[in-house]
Amino acid sequence: MTELTLVQAVNRGLQEAMRGDPDVLVLGEDVGVNGGVFRATDGLLKEFGEDRVLDTPLSETGIVGTAIGMALYGLKPVAEIQFLDFIYPAFDQIVSELAKFRYRSGGQYPCHVVIRTPYGGGIKGGLYHSQSTEAYFCHTAGLKVVIPSTPADAKGLLLTAVHDEDPVMFLEPKRIYRSVSGEVPDGDVRVPFGKARPVREGTDVSVFAYGAMVPVATEAAETLAGAGISAEVIDLRTLVP
Repeated sequence: MTELTLVQAVNRGLQEAMRGDPDVLVLGEDVGVNGGVFRATDGLLKEFGEDRVLDTPLSETGIVGTAIGMALYGLKPVAEIQFLDFIYPAFDQIVSELAKFRYRSGGQYPCHVVIRTPYGGGIKGGLYHSQSTEAYFCHTAGLKVVIPSTPADAKGLLLTAVHDEDPVMFLEPKRIYRSVSGEVPDGDVRVPFGKARPVREGTDVSVFAYGAMVPVATEAAETLAGAGISAEVIDLRTLVP
C-alpha cells in the first residue's frame, strides 16, 4: 500500500497499465514533455518513450479520432483531453464513431479507448474550466462513464477501464486532485465497474453521490448526525453501468 493523492493515483494507474501491457499508450496535449497540465502523466515519457507517450496538436477531434484508429489496429490508447469543457469538438468522433463501433461491426471491432479528462469546478477556473457535463455521455449508448472519488478507486477503476472492451469516459474531479489522499494498493489491483462503494452507514436516509461530491455528502451526513438523523452515504463510482 502507498499513500497517494488522487492525481498521483491516476499517474500510478497509467504506469501500471503501461508496464503490464505493451499495447497501452497515452496521447494528448502536453502529456509527454510537460507531464500533463495537472502532472497526471508525469514521468511516463521518460520511462516508456515517445512511441508510447505522444504529444498531440491542440485538436480534440484529432486526439479522439487518432485514438479510435489505434484501437481498431488492436492498441489500447488512453487519450487525455485537458479539460472536459474542451471536449465538444470531438463529439462527432465520440458519439458517432467511438460509441458505435462495436455495434456497427456486429462485435467484430471492440474499441479499446479510454478518454481521461479533468472535470468540474472548485479551482477558480472560470466558465471554460469548471463544467460538469457528464450527463451527455451517460445518455450515449455504447459508452461507459466512470468518476472516482478516492485515490484507490482512481487507480483501480482506471486499470479496469484500460482493459475493458468498450470505450470508457474516465472523468477526474480536479477539485479533489490533491486535497484527497489515501492508501492505494500496489500492483494491478482493479475495481469492478457497476459496483457502488458504501461510505457511511445510516438508517434514516440514503444519499448517493460521486466524484467531488462524495466528501461533501459525507460532511453533510456528519452534520445530520448531530441533529439525530442517521444518513447513509453511497459512492456510485460509475454512472454507466
